[in-house]
Amino acid sequence: MKKLIVSKKYNGKKLNKFLIDNIPNLSFGLFCNTLRKKDIKVNGKRINKDINIFEGDEILVYISDDLLYNKYNLNLDIKYEDDNILVINKPINIEVTGENSLTTIVHKLYENCIYKPMPCHRLDRNTTGLIIFAKNEKALNILLEKFKKHEIEKHYLALVYGIPNVKSQKIESYLFKDNKKSRVYISDNFKKGYVKIITSYTVLETYNNNTSLLDVQIETGKTHQIRAQLAHIGYPIIGDGKYGKNEINKLFGKKFQTLCSYKIKFCFSTDSSILNYLNNFSISLDYM
Repeated sequence: MKKLIVSKKYNGKKLNKFLIDNIPNLSFGLFCNTLRKKDIKVNGKRINKDINIFEGDEILVYISDDLLYNKYNLNLDIKYEDDNILVINKPINIEVTGENSLTTIVHKLYENCIYKPMPCHRLDRNTTGLIIFAKNEKALNILLEKFKKHEIEKHYLALVYGIPNVKSQKIESYLFKDNKKSRVYISDNFKKGYVKIITSYTVLETYNNNTSLLDVQIETGKTHQIRAQLAHIGYPIIGDGKYGKNEINKLFGKKFQTLCSYKIKFCFSTDSSILNYLNNFSISLDYM
């Protein structure tokens, strides 16, 4: 149990801000779990909401050191959480699903919950950025449907070699996935076994070292789509060992693709039931 007294600095501030600043290794996700279980008292009263606190308030937090210092808590970079969704900044070199994945870590942290949060979309192992987890089955079904209907925008940052002459465009190509080689191939024309893919990009910045930072959106979500399609039009992502150029990657000292899912925006055009409050809401990371 942790006992804290609110200082003048936090007068009128939110409880989560005070506790995360004053309890080492307390993440926002762990705070929410502790709050949900009513394991926090403010002036002797158990609470289950993130309330405003005031100078002199006595805060009791019933949380074990094991939870504060376990590796699962420390590895989660939670950017947003409410009763229905959890948005995590996925680090490099980890799968979203499977054994020892991001989902494994999430399930361990939320092991006392009736419903274990489930991912609503995917990122490549070495692509970083925002992943949405649904915290109940109803939210999961809604989000899967919204992704299918393209009512959730996913923006990626890609650092590419070269400076595009066209500053903003939509690219339509065809993709073939070779499961044996674990890679995809791109064609400008339809071929048997190929599926249509659509990617849009806008140049955000250009640099003197012949590189560009692109905002990328995909209308079709196929394996390695962004990486392969940008390389196909002559702008490989720096650090991409599969579709990029080794000499360029060595020049910039990058071993993994500089690709990040940096922004998610909810753009619901149809009813979204318990998630209607998210409409027009966005979550974003700083530029890499």
